[in-house]
Amino acid sequence: MVTFPNAKINIGLHILKKREDGFHNISTCMYPVYFLTDILEIILSNTINFTSSGIIIDTENLCVKAYNFLKKKKKISNIHLHLHKIINIGGGLGGGSSDAAFVLKMLNDLFFLHLTNLELEEYAGELGSDVPFFINNRPSFAEGKGNLLTESDISLRGYFLLLVFPNIFISTKEAYSHIIPDNNRKPIEQILSLPMREWKKYLENDFEKNAFKTYPLLKEIKETLYQNGALYASMSGSGSTLYGIFEKEPPQIFENNNLHTKGQYIS
Repeated sequence: MVTFPNAKINIGLHILKKREDGFHNISTCMYPVYFLTDILEIILSNTINFTSSGIIIDTENLCVKAYNFLKKKKKISNIHLHLHKIINIGGGLGGGSSDAAFVLKMLNDLFFLHLTNLELEEYAGELGSDVPFFINNRPSFAEGKGNLLTESDISLRGYFLLLVFPNIFISTKEAYSHIIPDNNRKPIEQILSLPMREWKKYLENDFEKNAFKTYPLLKEIKETLYQNGALYASMSGSGSTLYGIFEKEPPQIFENNNLHTKGQYIS
C-alpha cells in the first residue's frame, strides 16, 4: 500500500495566549498543498521494520510513533514501513504531522479497523497538534493548540502558489522562545473574508518577527515575493519556508540565489 502525505501552509498565524499546560492557543487557517508530498509505503511483515530514503530523518519519527500508538489501541500485525522524505524538515509545512496522519489512515484501511475520521482525529491529536488536520486534509481554521478544527470554504483555486525553501531549520522550541501572545486583533476568519490584496494589511504570522531578526534572508525572500507581484506572501507555520500567492506564474525569481523553489497552479 502506497500513499502520498502532502504538505500544508498556514494562511495567517496568531498566537493568542499561553496555556497552563505550557502550550499556546493559536488561530490559523491551514491549507493543504497537494503538489508537494512525501511517499509512504506499508506492507505486512514478519517483523516491525522502518526504513527511509530522501531527506535524512530520525528513526524515532512520527511515523513510527503513529504505528506504536495504534498498536497499543488495536490488534494490528507487524509491518515494514518505508518513508521517502521530500517535504523539508523544520520548514513549517507539516510534513512529519502529515506522515503520521497518513500512517493512521493507512493502518485503518489495511487492517479494516473501521475507525471514523472523528476517531482518527482523536488519535492524531495524541501525536501532535497539527496531525489531526491531515485526517480530513481540507482547508480548515484551527484553534486551541491547532487541533480544534473548523472546515473553511476558502479556496486558492486558480492561483499560483510558489514555495521557497531556504536552507534553514527552525525548531518549534526556537520559534516560540521569544513570542509575546496577543489576543486583541481582528480574527483571521474575518481577515480572510476580505479581497486577497488586502490580506497584507492585516494578516500576520506571529513567528515572522523573531525569525526575520535571526535570519534576515527570510525577510528578503518575503520582500522579493511582493516585489514580483505576490498578492500575499508569508512564512508558513513556525518557518522557515515562505510562500507567495500569485494571480499568474511569476518569473524565475530565485534562480541565482541557491534557493530551492516549487510552485504550481492550485486546482
